[in-house]
Amino acid sequence: MNLLAIAFKSLKQRALSSSLTALSVALGIMLVVSVLVVNSVVDNTFNQKSVGVSLLVGPRGSDLGNVLSAVYRIGKPAENLPWRVLTEDLPNAAMRIGGVKDPADVIEWMIPMTMGDVTQEGSFAVLGTTPKYFKMEYASGKRFQKKGNLPVNSFDALIGSQVARENGWDVGSQFSLIHGGADGHVHDEKFTVVGLLAPTGTANDVTVFVNIEGFFLISGHEKPPEEAITRLQEFGYEVTPEQQAVIRDAAGGHDDHDHAGHDHGSHAPHPVPDDLKEVSFILVRTKSSASAAAIMLASEINEGMRAQAVNPIIVVTRLMKLFVGNTKKLLLILTALIVVVAGIGIFVSIYNSMSDRKREIAIMRALGASRVTVFSIILSESLLLCLGGGILGLLMGHGLVVVAAPFIESQAGIMVNPWSFDVMELVLFPILIGMATLVGFLPGLTAYRTDVADSLNN
Repeated sequence: MNLLAIAFKSLKQRALSSSLTALSVALGIMLVVSVLVVNSVVDNTFNQKSVGVSLLVGPRGSDLGNVLSAVYRIGKPAENLPWRVLTEDLPNAAMRIGGVKDPADVIEWMIPMTMGDVTQEGSFAVLGTTPKYFKMEYASGKRFQKKGNLPVNSFDALIGSQVARENGWDVGSQFSLIHGGADGHVHDEKFTVVGLLAPTGTANDVTVFVNIEGFFLISGHEKPPEEAITRLQEFGYEVTPEQQAVIRDAAGGHDDHDHAGHDHGSHAPHPVPDDLKEVSFILVRTKSSASAAAIMLASEINEGMRAQAVNPIIVVTRLMKLFVGNTKKLLLILTALIVVVAGIGIFVSIYNSMSDRKREIAIMRALGASRVTVFSIILSESLLLCLGGGILGLLMGHGLVVVAAPFIESQAGIMVNPWSFDVMELVLFPILIGMATLVGFLPGLTAYRTDVADSLNN
């Protein structure tokens, strides 16, 4: 019979205490594994959402606030930008880069985004954009998959997977928007779901996408003419009296239009003039996201306009280091302490059993077992308890994530693969072997020094 078999039989004789000791190790490993898996998912989720975007252009202020709002749908933009930023300022900023004759030589595409409203059911964020948004990668090498169509008509909508699940919506469902958030008034206009996005594990799952032109057609979304003129002047645009008259005339024609009860088809009867439009953010991709063009373009935007351009990846990386990274370290330290306490429990359990096992050890010695053999059996018991508890804890950790995954997805909009493997899990077992050797050494040494004659006589 080999040493491991003898050690296993010895543990079976003390089944209750051995099981509780192994369970303490399993609980510690369970917490470590669950922290590693969830952190890995969160890390990937935060980093992948900015892939494919060179710059995020938004209002001046907090770059972190802009990224959280535009990319993660957390919070609302501080203010909006005039539409001319999209049509004039960004192309002009690209032209100011040395040697550029055409903005298209620098900018591959620009995607406007309008935000602020939420759905009446579920209070999901509403994002007005163009179909081009769904042609970009939402993560490295991953593109949007959908059921149905893109929102190409004015009052079309494409909804995220979690929106569809929680609200029970499908293609053909209609819904209304609440202006400015859950406490605002309900718009009369109805949007129709024309498509459903497949799950992405990003904030897109909890977002309702509408055609940006339809967003502007909603009553109250167009800028009042006097405010629009003032806003343009604040941004340094020259608005001549003739242009002001055109803005007022165009706005008057649009304001007379009654949206209530209107058939919102593919053609808006009174398109909103550009000078009455505002955009929350603009996603920009340069010809090469790794080139100096993105840096120079950001510099031109930040110096010459009342807008702010940031690289979302840089902002997210800073966020991860400052908050998520420190939280991960704290959680890992706490769970490591739990594992250490479990190791101490193994030591106490085996060491306390030595006084009751002196006669057993003496008999083994009398039957020919060497001191090294006895020492090895005690170490084997410690090893079995640690590795057995570690394997159980590994399964329990992933099982805990299985149970928590639906809650995490519903609360945070993050898809969690419970069986995703973190490379740090491979480090756990060498650590457990080292801990088993450490905690089993002193009890093993006690067994090694057991006096055969005294133990048999007692």
